[in-house]
Amino acid sequence: MAAYLPYPKQLEFHRQGIEKRERALLAGNQLGKTLAAGYETQGHATGEYPPWWPGRKFHRPTKCWVANTNNETTRDNPQRVLLGEPGQWGTGMIPRSSIVKPPTMARGFPDLVDHVQVRHASGGISVIQFKAYEQGRLRWQGSTLDFIWYDEEPPDDVYQEGLARITATGGMTFMTMTPLLGMSDVVAYFYPAPSNPTRGLVMMDIQDAGHLDEEERAIVVAGYKPHERDARSRGIPLLGSGKIFDIPQSQIEVAAFDVPNMWPTLGGVDFGYGDHPFAGVKVSWDRDNDVLYMTHEYKEPQAIPSLHASSLKHWGESLRFAWPHDGLREWGESSPMVDLYRDEGLRMLAEHSTFKRGGYSTEAVVELLRHRMQTGRFKAFKHLDSFWQEVSTYHRKDGLLVKERDDILSALYKCVMMLRFARIEEGVRSYEAFVQGDFDPFAEDYGH
Repeated sequence: MAAYLPYPKQLEFHRQGIEKRERALLAGNQLGKTLAAGYETQGHATGEYPPWWPGRKFHRPTKCWVANTNNETTRDNPQRVLLGEPGQWGTGMIPRSSIVKPPTMARGFPDLVDHVQVRHASGGISVIQFKAYEQGRLRWQGSTLDFIWYDEEPPDDVYQEGLARITATGGMTFMTMTPLLGMSDVVAYFYPAPSNPTRGLVMMDIQDAGHLDEEERAIVVAGYKPHERDARSRGIPLLGSGKIFDIPQSQIEVAAFDVPNMWPTLGGVDFGYGDHPFAGVKVSWDRDNDVLYMTHEYKEPQAIPSLHASSLKHWGESLRFAWPHDGLREWGESSPMVDLYRDEGLRMLAEHSTFKRGGYSTEAVVELLRHRMQTGRFKAFKHLDSFWQEVSTYHRKDGLLVKERDDILSALYKCVMMLRFARIEEGVRSYEAFVQGDFDPFAEDYGH
């Protein structure tokens, strides 16, 4: 306990306890996620917090559950971190002096603790009970708790039952996990972004672990199976063979740079409906080398055309935008959606996005973009967080594309399909601008 000095990501995880009812620390293997949660659990049980502690504090005894997948993993992971090896109680995070009496052992499984009583600084007694997800939802009913530590991902029904246990106390849950089960319902509550303001997410990469030097990190990552590397070293949910864009991010990302003004540009949008946010992107095309660069992104859940248009116009007054076929859908009793954006001053192409020979198959544009990635002909600026989150989770299920959390990608698809209409922005003098033979039949000012 005394030796614990948190890395910045661990510190942020603790800090979120002040304001977040639910937290998740998604991290690779052996990066310190269980250590961090173990330290926080002993603090809430003993009431002893160091001067640097940034998170929530309990000034009274607490009651909590600590759990993992089954009895064995609960015993070998969170129980060991908190109490020490069996028979050596008090050699873990909780010092021997704070343990009231030897732990009460569970029946039917060797060396598994059922619960332990811990002295709290206020003078009372805290209780930590150890659980397993395999016990099922019914065994998670009844108790009123101050907090729950999920060490690794629980099933959704167990997670929901746990939330009911903290309602009366205004308590909290925190989950530490390497997301090897992929984009499950529980992971989706937090990743790629928390689904509501009461949830908090911290991602811990192998680069955030100070106990490993660069050589050790390279050896560790190389030892993992290729399709598991992102999950085991970066905490990114494992999508296995179902992942669409399986090209390493390092081969696609580039640091932001000033795009030459002679490169043609194009914008793309995906209109937001229901739970889907509005999304927009801007791309620049190095036509000489046929490399497409994604340079800007925009994502906003509110369905307010004036707000979106105002934000996108900052990318360039002359920038034209490709848009999806559902832009012809009427907005309530008003004009089609695309016309609302035209009225706000965005230069929307005259027709919705299609390939040169017609059609707008998502499968086809996905393969086109994937091929560009594989051949080094698509790059994206490193700081485009929403794009990278969507790319990392885009996958198939039962052979079909899972069209969820793909708003930025959908806007990008429109640019890829309509790249033939990318143009050098107005005000840039270009010989090409005067001799270019392929006119744009969708341009509103064609013929003027």
